[in-house]
Amino acid sequence: MRGILGWGVHLPYRRLDRTGIAAVAGTGGGTGTRAVASYDEDTTTMGVAAARAALHPAGPGGDTAESIRTLWFSTTAPAYQDRTNATALHAALRLPRTTAAYDATGAVRSAVAALDAALTAAEGTHLVVASDLRTGRPGSADEAAGGDAAVALLIGDSDSDEVETPNHPVLAHLLAHTATTEEFLDRWRAPGDQTSKTWEDRFGETRYTTLAAEAWNALLATANITPDGIDLLVIAATHERAAKSALKKTGVPAARHHDPFAKTIGTTGAAHPALLLASALEAARPGQTIALLVLADGADAFLWRTTEALAAYRPARPVADQIAQSGAVPYGRYLAWRGFLPVEPPRRPEPARTSASAAARAADWKFAFVGSQNADGGAVHLPPSPFDHAPHPAADAEGTIVTFTVDRLASSPSPPVVFAVVDFDGGGRLPIELTDVDADEVAIGLRVEATFRRLSSADGIHNYFWKARPVRRAGHSHPVHPVHSEQETR
Repeated sequence: MRGILGWGVHLPYRRLDRTGIAAVAGTGGGTGTRAVASYDEDTTTMGVAAARAALHPAGPGGDTAESIRTLWFSTTAPAYQDRTNATALHAALRLPRTTAAYDATGAVRSAVAALDAALTAAEGTHLVVASDLRTGRPGSADEAAGGDAAVALLIGDSDSDEVETPNHPVLAHLLAHTATTEEFLDRWRAPGDQTSKTWEDRFGETRYTTLAAEAWNALLATANITPDGIDLLVIAATHERAAKSALKKTGVPAARHHDPFAKTIGTTGAAHPALLLASALEAARPGQTIALLVLADGADAFLWRTTEALAAYRPARPVADQIAQSGAVPYGRYLAWRGFLPVEPPRRPEPARTSASAAARAADWKFAFVGSQNADGGAVHLPPSPFDHAPHPAADAEGTIVTFTVDRLASSPSPPVVFAVVDFDGGGRLPIELTDVDADEVAIGLRVEATFRRLSSADGIHNYFWKARPVRRAGHSHPVHPVHSEQETR
């Protein structure tokens, strides 16, 4: 039986306080916060972060990149049209050339299609990545209720449920999957539009409630289980009223409904089914059943049973930790990041278009952050030396800031630019831009880690590379050497 071998979650560092929306937009808002992708994040960069977490868990598992047969990437907000976005993830993760990389984009239900394809594949391990940016017009319900996130699920099978299994044990078996489909107009976005439109709420609620009940009843019959046998229920929907009505139809006690994101992260579109499932797995115990109900252009119902191997699994970045570790973004800056508030650009030349041939020649460095090391195991070079040296992957290495500068004149969508010189653990020193940090947080000795981001865009071409961000983990402090900062501000 196939199932989930592991997962990884990326929640952006920034949060928007919904109470600040109405004061500017004149309407909208609410209580709680929503997750906001930074100006240098898009669905591709967030997908890379989630996939890296899935491939490198903190507990038993180890590196699984070499075993991936297929990479599926799903989003409603792809960075590119008319080319495969999954290839950038493939390069950043250093997957084998024999690993197929496919997009499943355009609609929230595309993520369910990718998951179903991985679960029904004949053999092998598959990586399903769902990533989304949810944007609404200023003051709209979509703006307040939405959220940005990415989740990666490793799908495959193993010979045993035991923790001692040499390969990755299945953490949650799929017991059943049922679906219903009907054509009706509830939510849509024309090509080129930034925000979606929706039909009247009650119409969508009636259609989704009927479809959900049909898929749910079929799931119970297929799995030969009653609502009382469901330990955890998660419902992913872009239609809040439909989700509440569907919950009542399931017969599952409300206390078993798992949804920790309404007031903290928001509804994350294509990423939301996998985000809810990952969070439920982190809260579940071995031997429990988890039901996932997805309402998007129809209804999909999944039933999973966790195995004994779940007790030993440790996700690289637990969801609860990422919710707790966040920084605020002002509403005005959020609007500027999303293009709703044009601001005065810096009086500097626009970024040049990235060269496709140059990027191809340096793909391992540009996308996967691979430097080089002397053949005798000596000096590490970042960027890699042009001579014949051994490759030195540095994407998983942490480092320490040795000096930095805060530049208020350089071209940036979110000034000031903070640039630092970082000594990476294992060797290598590199000048590198910092992200997910406020200028007054930076200090010599601050521990940082590499993160895949978008540097700029020109002529429709996105220039991806790596930045550094502060290490933020539960129980982790940021060591700072007791010396004066060498900060230079200009």
